[in-house]
Amino acid sequence: MRILVLNADYPRFLAWLYRKQPDLENRPYAAQMAARNASLFGVADFYSRNFNGWGHSAAEIHVNNSWMQAAWAREHGMAVAVTEPAMGASNRLPAWLLQAVAPFKPMLRPFARKIGLSPKLDAQAEKILLAQIEDFRPDLVLNQDTFHIDTALMRRIKGIGKPKLVGQIGISPTHGEDWRVYDLLISQLTATVEFFRGHGVRAEVSHLAFEPTVNDALPPAPALDIDISFVGTVSADHRQRIALLEAVAARYDLKLFGNIAPGLPASSPLHRCFQGEAWGAEMYQALRRSRITLNSHIDMAGQEAGNVRLFEATGVGTFLLTDFKDNLHTLFDLDHEVVAWRSIDDCLEKIEQYLADNAARKEIAAAGQRRTLKAHNYRERIRAILAAVENS
Repeated sequence: MRILVLNADYPRFLAWLYRKQPDLENRPYAAQMAARNASLFGVADFYSRNFNGWGHSAAEIHVNNSWMQAAWAREHGMAVAVTEPAMGASNRLPAWLLQAVAPFKPMLRPFARKIGLSPKLDAQAEKILLAQIEDFRPDLVLNQDTFHIDTALMRRIKGIGKPKLVGQIGISPTHGEDWRVYDLLISQLTATVEFFRGHGVRAEVSHLAFEPTVNDALPPAPALDIDISFVGTVSADHRQRIALLEAVAARYDLKLFGNIAPGLPASSPLHRCFQGEAWGAEMYQALRRSRITLNSHIDMAGQEAGNVRLFEATGVGTFLLTDFKDNLHTLFDLDHEVVAWRSIDDCLEKIEQYLADNAARKEIAAAGQRRTLKAHNYRERIRAILAAVENS
């Protein structure tokens, strides 16, 4: 099969990538794609690489990278204007409003799209994407960003050669969309899968993963100079996470790699923990520097484990202390491959316990890495996705 994987990148990551490599925006499409993949950020080329490994012909498109997309358009004879990627609503709305609407996002997204506060491709970006579909003529399209590429746009894509459409979404889906355009929807959250099934769409559980070749691409392992780290987002969608991290920061020398939530009180101890954003290889190196790295799922995950940090941390061999979830035991052997905390006090106690027990911590980290490399890799995930597509 010919397979296209559609994705989008954080504007802040794109700004970092193109600032790090001056004049990258003027280089050919293939060179920009190579630089994007070499960063190791997000899923990079992990899906297309493993689709190819199963004998298919696959490629990625980063739909909101206006510099890269403009390069493709120029190389295919299209006249385009180059604009910088748009920033998200979190950069334009007051913090109190972001916090107030966080629980209602799935219902509010359609309205937010209409007034420009939710990710959406502009007319030029849509035109380029549709031209890429025409050029590649895929048999299968895997859409990993159902916000930039909504069901209306997917319906237009369906009209170009009638490829099978698979959508992947890891949070509560937008209400009011006609999801029936998809042949298959996948999510690591069973609640999301059940939502889609309730709307008459075939849906299956598909967890995120780690790409083992990342370990070969990283620089040599750094020294263990961080006792406790957290790598990820701190926002209005992560109230439980903020409470945990503030408690840890009050007692331990926490290093926080990521962003600081708009409106975080000046009194919060997280400000002094902030190490800046870490993208791709820098993020993995921050994990490898850590004796313990913490995990806390987004609030809307409920009692289900499945964020990518589970697999990124264990994949590079870091000891993971994660929040307990009802399904965590289906992914890892608790207390042997990862350790789970059930309350903030429990987390603090486990930090103290495992900082003091180097042997146990290293043994659990090594076992967690073995489990992820064997069972939670993209080759296995792609195999399962292909099997589900065949049955759709």
